Amino acid sequence: KIRGFRVEPGEVQAVVAAHPLVAQAAVVAREDTPGDVRLVAYIVTDDTEATELGAAVRESVTARLPEYMVPSAVVVLPELPLTGNGKLDRKALPSPEYAAATADSDRAPVSLQEELLCQAFAQVLGLPAVGVNDDFFALGGHSLLATRLVSRMRTLLGVEVGIRELFEAPTVAGLAARLAEADEARAALVPMARPERVPLSYGQRRLWFIGQLEGPSQTYNSPVALRLTGRLNTQALADALRDVIARHESLRTVFRVAGGEPYQHVLGVDEVEWELPAVRLDSSELSATLARISSYAFDLAAEAPLRAWLFETGPEEHVLALVVHHIAGDGWSTRPLARDVSVAYAARCEGREPGWDALPVQYADYALWQRELLGSEDDADSLMSRQVGFWREALAGAPEELGLPFDRPRPVAASHRGHTAVFEMPAALHARMVEVARERGVTVFMVLQAALAVTLSRLGAGTDIPIGSAIAGRTDEALDELVGCFVNTLVIRTDLSGDPTFGEVLERVRETSLAGFGHQDVPFERLVEELAPARSLARHPLFQVVLTMHNTAEATLELPGVDVELLPTARPAAKFDLDVMVGESYAPDGGPMGVHGALTVATDLFDPGTARTVADRWVSVLDRLLSEPELRLSSVEVVDEAERRRVLVGWNDTAVSLPRVSVLGLFEEQVVRSPEAVAVVQGGVSVSFAELE
Repeated sequence: KIRGFRVEPGEVQAVVAAHPLVAQAAVVAREDTPGDVRLVAYIVTDDTEATELGAAVRESVTARLPEYMVPSAVVVLPELPLTGNGKLDRKALPSPEYAAATADSDRAPVSLQEELLCQAFAQVLGLPAVGVNDDFFALGGHSLLATRLVSRMRTLLGVEVGIRELFEAPTVAGLAARLAEADEARAALVPMARPERVPLSYGQRRLWFIGQLEGPSQTYNSPVALRLTGRLNTQALADALRDVIARHESLRTVFRVAGGEPYQHVLGVDEVEWELPAVRLDSSELSATLARISSYAFDLAAEAPLRAWLFETGPEEHVLALVVHHIAGDGWSTRPLARDVSVAYAARCEGREPGWDALPVQYADYALWQRELLGSEDDADSLMSRQVGFWREALAGAPEELGLPFDRPRPVAASHRGHTAVFEMPAALHARMVEVARERGVTVFMVLQAALAVTLSRLGAGTDIPIGSAIAGRTDEALDELVGCFVNTLVIRTDLSGDPTFGEVLERVRETSLAGFGHQDVPFERLVEELAPARSLARHPLFQVVLTMHNTAEATLELPGVDVELLPTARPAAKFDLDVMVGESYAPDGGPMGVHGALTVATDLFDPGTARTVADRWVSVLDRLLSEPELRLSSVEVVDEAERRRVLVGWNDTAVSLPRVSVLGLFEEQVVRSPEAVAVVQGGVSVSFAELE
């Protein structure tokens, strides 16, 4: 592997040898510096007058092969060293002079823009350094990190570069060449002058509206339970949580109404009722207690959207339970929340206040900035109008309800209960996923989404498959460390018409995904208001299937002298007909180690076994498609051989042994058993078996 790409040196060698001035060629992978594997070509020429042949060969190879297959160096030799039996003597091949031989491949940045882009790539990817020709996605980049990189470039360079441009030019050199055509950066998020009543963000407004419609419920709770083993300083923990509530205004915001309109009211720290006594609890009661806590119903108009409980379950053993309403926090928020609690606890244990830097903005600033950024829908040139217009066209004619293999009819209102099946995709399948993604210029998430769409189509959902995709929604750097509700949802509509190959499906998913990412600022709530023709309490608007990848940094609570273990809580509410969550695992060297996930189906519509069946079929279809990317949709089987045999043979094996007796004999036996039973009815006249005999 070269920089994460699987390379067959023989293929490169054949292209090198095809150069008219090359008489012999050998291509090998060298690791002259530990951890730095490079492709090197060694050539022999019959033309003694040939000059700069190495550069000419690299140029020829560059025109015919992907960048990652181009040798980092081309070394001209009088002859190739051979062993005694006539094979290439690899040990005798000289080390190349990379600086002189690689031409543009490993050059240093030649402009301030390239230098700043190298820094931005490295910072976002968490790497010590990045070269000008290193591929962002080959180094581990994905859609979420791409959004962060775009935000970082906006801050450093003052330009607006879309995610599509990053996919099309994923290197520093490629992006730098496009900056001249980039638009000026939009207004950055900064502290805003606050009016008397701060409006809700669009995301908050939808959650508030649902709360008004359905009443207080657990549907949008985010519970977490942690077992704390060791000498816990309970007072320091209580003080640390209060510190975090003081730091993040979103955790002490209530939602009041004036003139029929909701607004944010930030409570003072002293107004928040906050105590954390350690309550003794028998371990046998823990599961039921955590389930009850997870179902806590917040009064969003009167109480802070964060609750905490601390239980003492044994000697030097406690359980901390936290419930945050989604209106105050999203999945990304768990990382800064855990970090800030850890920092504050360590400080309080030492008898001091946490010494963290002030946050650049608060959630109220974001809500005001969001409205200013998007503008009015009455303004045809506003960002809101342009993006709503895009989605109106992109989702025109999409099915209101996706036909899935339901086990029962849809009820009038959803109960939000669900059945969950967990699954694992092995490392070998994950590696093929990564390989196909790089070959096709897509992300692993796009591969998973395309395969899910194909699976649902083969299960009877048709050829127009809208799937919801959650995105972080943190499109400005100032939001990176803030706790709040920023997550947005894109509707990625997969067109499977025309019996395409899987490769063609990937191209379609790539195109629709990139177009969607380019219009991700418009809140999903506005799309629902504008585009959902029929509202229903029974189903989610615009899509009923969602696919989410957890590729954020792991949120860990670090308390000095205390071991922390995550405990299971009550099953989250089922907001969709089909909800798939996946996460990738990688080895320390960056190698794919597998994909794990959970598939949840709505109890209202599906039996428990259906979740398992759909998950298994998705993994099976994905395995087949990755092995044969040119396989057409009509050839994809969702029923394996064992199931096919059960349906066609097993369930049709209805032959039974019958006694060797005549029909008349059977009739006479029936007369003896039930002489008075009705045998024939015609024209209102009934005849018993005895009478008929």
